Amino acid sequence: MEKEFYVIAFESTHYAIMIERKLKEKFKIHTVPTPREITASCGLSIKFDSEYLSKILEELRKENVDYDKMGIYKIKRKGSKKVAEKINWG
Repeated sequence: MEKEFYVIAFESTHYAIMIERKLKEKFKIHTVPTPREITASCGLSIKFDSEYLSKILEELRKENVDYDKMGIYKIKRKGSKKVAEKINWG
């Protein structure tokens, strides 16, 4: 079974909470522990389905977020294995 989703990983918990507040009113997101495939992170991430990617990117650009404090990753799951691919978006 192959499944694909996205996560936003953060440099700090403070920044994760700030971005969560901005996004949760407009999108179906979940705060989750950062997948272990992503090494540089505070431990909290925002998970969302691929259908929201373009709108979330648009919202983050509109909010003038600090791109250096976060990264967006596409997570592909094939069976029990997960692969993380960083998305260049800033």
